[in-house]
Amino acid sequence: MFYELAAPTWGQEELDALHTVINSGFFTMGPRVAQFEQEFAAYHQKKYGIMVNSGSSANLIAIAALFFKKDNPLKRGDEVLVPALSWATTYHPLQQYGLKVRFVDIELDTLNMDPALIEKAITPDTKLILAVSILGNPAALDVMRDVADRHGLYFMEDNCESMDAELNGKKAGTYGDLNTFSFFFSHHISTIEGGMILTDDEELYQLCRCLRAHGWTRDLPADSMLYQRTGEDLFEAYRFILPGYNVRPTELNAAAGLEQLKKLPAFTAARRKNLQLFQSLFAGDDRFIIQRENGQSSCFSFTIILNPKKNLDRKAIFAALTEAKIGFRIITGGSFLRHDVIKYYDYSEATPVVNAHIAHDYGFFVGNHPFDLTEQIQTLRQVLDSAAQEIA
Repeated sequence: MFYELAAPTWGQEELDALHTVINSGFFTMGPRVAQFEQEFAAYHQKKYGIMVNSGSSANLIAIAALFFKKDNPLKRGDEVLVPALSWATTYHPLQQYGLKVRFVDIELDTLNMDPALIEKAITPDTKLILAVSILGNPAALDVMRDVADRHGLYFMEDNCESMDAELNGKKAGTYGDLNTFSFFFSHHISTIEGGMILTDDEELYQLCRCLRAHGWTRDLPADSMLYQRTGEDLFEAYRFILPGYNVRPTELNAAAGLEQLKKLPAFTAARRKNLQLFQSLFAGDDRFIIQRENGQSSCFSFTIILNPKKNLDRKAIFAALTEAKIGFRIITGGSFLRHDVIKYYDYSEATPVVNAHIAHDYGFFVGNHPFDLTEQIQTLRQVLDSAAQEIA
């Protein structure tokens, strides 16, 4: 491929870190995981980090934790406001825990939940707002936090696509009661597989730690607020208090993460430099709707929606991209309402979903990487311009 969707970001430092773990003979969750949790939380100015084996698991554990809070827990039948466009595992934990999903349409240019629709979407059943910042672009996190606080709702961020983005000088992934991140290969930093939950709430922190590993007490502090110790050490070592999972990461994942985290600011600067070129080449061309920044994007990728008013042929444009060896794919997961799995959901639409379907039918993205893509972006522009002119 001339222009790949994803590219490796590891150097010798990550390989050396993995070899150190391998040579130690200890691979399962241990001190490196704890160190990465602390450093990642500190980078975001949050009190607690809980590392898991994927961003999807982070979403699952975060939702589960809200069901086991002592006061005002979520319960089956409660309603969650979500954007109509996101990745599948933003939604699946909601269905698995019996929550009602209420879809809110997106803004076509930001690709995030339309802030003008959020407060109107609340019903007496609403208990949680789940924000997703799409592909590096911060959602209206400040607006949603305010709405949640005024209505007594939980607020959670799925920030798996937008690490290191900022809004009002504050990192995305820090506005929520719970905030999730992904370290998959193609994401802003990579630990092979991995995810993280950030929170300032000690109860939620302890619940997430317990749920991450079997629902047992072994990973909880001796003075945990979740249970009372019996003093029988043999029993306490294998005491189960919650219906948990095993979604633990390994020392290998954390060792790579520690090295990647050091590089994150430079990665983001390089991504943003590419973004500036992309914006300069596509701004003002109404054939192509590009993502409007809300705050400071960490630019996971470059999104393009073919303006439906221009009657462009998406198949012909995709053929031109394929011939030029430029990788592309649907925007995130597209409109979730368009997937077969929706038949298993208890859901409603706050207002008729329109823009998410347009993004699904006319949108795609190409990759962005933490190194210079000048040649690739300029070629992308030439290919799209030529293909659009031929169609016109």
